[in-house]
Amino acid sequence: MSQPPHAFREAPLPLFDPDEAPVAVLPDGRLPSYIRDHRQRLRERFMAGGAAALPDYELLELVLFRAIPRQDVKPLARRLLDLFGDFSAVISAPVAQLEQVAGVGPAVVQELKIVEAAAHRLARSKVMHRPVLSSWDQLLDYCRAAMGHRATEQFRILFLDRKNLLIADEEQAKGTVDHVPVYPREVVKRALELNASALILVHNHPSGDPTPSEADILVTNQILDAANTMGIVLHDHLVIGRAAVLSFRSQGLI
Repeated sequence: MSQPPHAFREAPLPLFDPDEAPVAVLPDGRLPSYIRDHRQRLRERFMAGGAAALPDYELLELVLFRAIPRQDVKPLARRLLDLFGDFSAVISAPVAQLEQVAGVGPAVVQELKIVEAAAHRLARSKVMHRPVLSSWDQLLDYCRAAMGHRATEQFRILFLDRKNLLIADEEQAKGTVDHVPVYPREVVKRALELNASALILVHNHPSGDPTPSEADILVTNQILDAANTMGIVLHDHLVIGRAAVLSFRSQGLI
């Protein structure tokens, strides 16, 4: 029986029954030249020109090579991009959603999540223990990487010392697709525990629209009042959307 061109198999974790999707290897165990040569060309282009030399689907192919060593992964890469939008959205997609994609199994999910974790750690290293106000663009990049593609709301607090160095970045609460519970007393309590002198609040809007709600404005004002009482500065509240970030301070909301 002929095999569909979009069937995949991860190694060593099988995705399909053996009679549905045999691996694409020659009788002597080698990959067909069209797959082997394509992979080699992509690797060479990446090493010569970096990520800028490759479109999203080819960069995603490089990641999938490790999870699916004996199949043409281009159709899967394009399928993932069609479903989720871009490279960042693919690696940030919830595990449960990834697992629903034909051709995606534990090995693919693991590789995607390793890349996501590496991206977050790299972005975080550029802002931790550095003057936040003078590295604002890096801070925004970090927040977008960490929160821009989440399917539910998350509320984070960035704690700064007297020199405005970022000393801690903590998740204060998780919520639903349109709500996250925030308690001003707990925010200020944690700031005092860390001996922080200033705060930056950050939360995401899974809808993609960073426009603050009335509830966002209300809780920000409550935290501002509580922080002022304890001599703690609230520098800003950032709302992270998929394509934009809204600053309460730049909008005159604090």
